[in-house]
Amino acid sequence: MRHSAGRAGLLFVAGIASSLGFAPWNLWPLTLIGIAWLIRETATTQTVRQAAKAGWVFGFGHFLLGTHWIAQAFQYQQDMPAWTGWIGVVLLSAYLAIFPAMTTAATRRLTGLPLILSFAGCWTIAEALRGILFSGFPWNPLGAVALPMAGLGQGAAFVGGLGLSALIVLAAGGLYLLVERQWRAGAAILGLTVAAALAGLIPLRTATPLTPARLNIVQADIGQDEKWSEDGVERAAAKYLQLSPKPTRAARLLIWPEAAIPDLLDEMPAMRRRLGAHLGPNDLMLLGALKAIREDDGTAIAARNSLFVLDSEGGILARYDKKRLVPFGEFLPARTLLNAIGLDRLAPGALDFWPGPGPRTLPLPSGFPAVGPLICYEVIFDGRVTEAGYRPAWLLNVSNDAWFAGAGAEMHLAQARLRSIEEGLPMARSTPTGISAVIDANGRVTASMPRGQAGTIDARLPQANAPTLFSHAGRILPLLLAGLLVLFGWGLGRTR
Repeated sequence: MRHSAGRAGLLFVAGIASSLGFAPWNLWPLTLIGIAWLIRETATTQTVRQAAKAGWVFGFGHFLLGTHWIAQAFQYQQDMPAWTGWIGVVLLSAYLAIFPAMTTAATRRLTGLPLILSFAGCWTIAEALRGILFSGFPWNPLGAVALPMAGLGQGAAFVGGLGLSALIVLAAGGLYLLVERQWRAGAAILGLTVAAALAGLIPLRTATPLTPARLNIVQADIGQDEKWSEDGVERAAAKYLQLSPKPTRAARLLIWPEAAIPDLLDEMPAMRRRLGAHLGPNDLMLLGALKAIREDDGTAIAARNSLFVLDSEGGILARYDKKRLVPFGEFLPARTLLNAIGLDRLAPGALDFWPGPGPRTLPLPSGFPAVGPLICYEVIFDGRVTEAGYRPAWLLNVSNDAWFAGAGAEMHLAQARLRSIEEGLPMARSTPTGISAVIDANGRVTASMPRGQAGTIDARLPQANAPTLFSHAGRILPLLLAGLLVLFGWGLGRTR
């Protein structure tokens, strides 16, 4: 019993260590060591139950650190004490740990190279399922660890973040094989990983090409408590306008974050005219605000989390409605039942949000390139960020990272970088408290403003790359890679 508890404790620590490879820590060698330890434990288990338990304990530690930032969101919920946020983190981590448990249970009977290959494939498939089931939560794919590993992150242009997850597991498996003195197989896997990382340095050697489009991204450092205060709308508008540069002869895009105006902007003509007065004749403003869905008699029945495009007269040129909504954040499942026991969604308001139609490309006037909007955590869903058949020239991620602890904001930025590499598109990110940034089509941050600082990013929009292989094929490629790894691993294991 004592020996079993000790092994579980080491697996839990290994899971936490593996999560230290994500931003902001970027200690990727610990990720490789942690995954290698999990593979070793999988190889020594005797039953499916033991293997699943090993994967679950590891996954619980892995996701506990990776999602700890969620606890901060409960500080703004009036009906529940802040400590309930940690209960939410524990329950979420316990659920997410099921996916590593699926991987270890499926590969238990294999050893050596067959185990490594099948483990990488099963981990990738489980990660893909994690992004789909129960509306999906693909936060921190293991592939995000590849971003600081020389040029390995550039592989996302071919196999996406999911494919990079398979490569990370393979590299960890290579370490395991070396420890097991299977020199040839271990050296071959690690050699291929190093070669891929070095090849990825080639596109990073060139300077970032820029377009003529000028961006003014405003970060007002407005927290949740200030944003939803009684006079929050007026205070937000005044602060954003104060920080927004005055117009010049050169046309520019003035960008404010998600719900910068926490009210129904389309029903506020005076506010729109006030905002438009801050624009030059060819300027455009892109900002987040809310929209009500009303019955024929005017009764509001729901709301939308929207991005508005305004001209200098305050006219609405376009609107994008967020598709992927956050459970308990933007809508409350089984509202009647949960309200009865005192639970409510984290964002204030009695109305739930309704989802929009999905990815859209918005054409912009005045010669500005068409944009693909993404609101908040929509940016963490790979392969579903652009409108089919209508590729934008850039991506815009407006978010409200004021909900997050600092590490969460860093992780969010890293996943946005993955999307830029996958699609070969630059991205502008606007958040109220940081981290706002401009990202080029190779995932490099060309301009940014740190968390907790107010100001404006004045930058030119980077140029898009040619459409990537991943942008054409989407998730088919990494899932095909994962399937081949599983089949080859199981086939090799049966032969042996």
